[in-house]
Amino acid sequence: MNILRNAIKLHVSVRTVKPIHVLPSFLREPPKRFSTEPDQQQQQPLPDASVNQFLDSASKGFVYGKLFGITKYTMKSDIISLLEGCNLTPDDIKVSYSRSLFPVAMMLRFPSPSAFSNAGRTIRRFGRLYRLDRVDTSDWDIVMPYNGKTVVLQGLPRSAALEDVERFLSGCEYDSSSIQTVTFTRPGFTNLVRLTTVQFPSHIQAMNACISKNRKICLNNQISVRVLY
Repeated sequence: MNILRNAIKLHVSVRTVKPIHVLPSFLREPPKRFSTEPDQQQQQPLPDASVNQFLDSASKGFVYGKLFGITKYTMKSDIISLLEGCNLTPDDIKVSYSRSLFPVAMMLRFPSPSAFSNAGRTIRRFGRLYRLDRVDTSDWDIVMPYNGKTVVLQGLPRSAALEDVERFLSGCEYDSSSIQTVTFTRPGFTNLVRLTTVQFPSHIQAMNACISKNRKICLNNQISVRVLY
């Protein structure tokens, strides 16, 4: 009976025990963790070259100057040639006019302090003929550029009407709505001075009007015609 009882217990234990298919913990691979740290290190953007250029230009900045000694015949190209090597363009030059629209100075925008210094050395070679002063940004901003597209008529009689001005400019292509007239008196004089400005579509058309109409007659008066820059 004991032998039979032991045989039954052995049979039951064999059926209840399940085989182990899981490897011991020291033989298993460690669980992989989801991480983006290596990818982030590889995908870090390099510094943008344009950003470096912007910071470099901002550190230098523009320098503004006011050049005295010009005449009513001085052109932007003359200043660019005079200050050759200072990297000036026509957009970096404005003409400062008096109330009577007579040029008194030229506003210059230099790309760097070194360019302004180079211009100063060049100007000093001419002695007292020219003078270059450093000015603020606000002095540059308040000067309105004409860009060679505006013509000023001087010498029109006080009785001249808009129709007379249009008749004088016949054959020229211009903006008739831009015609403006101002009158003032010069210091020490009592006679009124009358100036009329007219805008043209381009610099070439303004120059053609100046060439063809300068010193022509309007109501028995000889008219002086100049291009404003």
